[in-house]
Amino acid sequence: MNALVRELSKPTLLLAGFALAGTLLLAGVHTVTAKQIAEGERQALLTRINTLVEASRYDNNPLEDTLSLNPTELNSSEPVLVYRLRKQDQPVAAIFTTTTPDGYSGNIRLAVGVNADQTLAGVRVLAHKETPGLGDWIDVEKSDWILGFSGKSLQDPSETSWAVKKDGGQFDQFTGATITPRAVVAAVKQVLRWSTQHTDTLFAPSAGKQP
Repeated sequence: MNALVRELSKPTLLLAGFALAGTLLLAGVHTVTAKQIAEGERQALLTRINTLVEASRYDNNPLEDTLSLNPTELNSSEPVLVYRLRKQDQPVAAIFTTTTPDGYSGNIRLAVGVNADQTLAGVRVLAHKETPGLGDWIDVEKSDWILGFSGKSLQDPSETSWAVKKDGGQFDQFTGATITPRAVVAAVKQVLRWSTQHTDTLFAPSAGKQP
């Protein structure tokens, strides 16, 4: 009887062994894939940063020199993360990732680069669902409208001019689509306001550089 049990148990143990090996293999593949995806996302983010601020301008790793902000401070519908760029420990610029909920079709996620002198290094749209052919002109691949922010500040134009022309401001709106550019202009203005009012916090030494 015992011999019979042993004989019957062999296939079961063999199948269990194969199942365990398969599970471990899948877990290993998942771990490797997750790491590859994470690294790919980091590289993509770094590429975005370098689009706004040339890599030669800074020598730190901005992906490891970050600041988390309360989204309500920037009227953002999602968490705000700031990537700080420095050269020889001196502030160069900061890249804000902020999300305005006021697009025509909902959230518009932006990367807003602010130089240490409080001028804009540039702005790019990271994600949106705006209407093709109308609101999607905020995308640099659709038009050069977003490039018009580079070099601007709260002094140029004046803060009261930070609006689309339909609202008495300086920035162009799109034919048949005012809501989208209005939302972007307001979000960028809010970033500049926060940056100007919190310069010491924004460019405070990173944790590893505290005295």
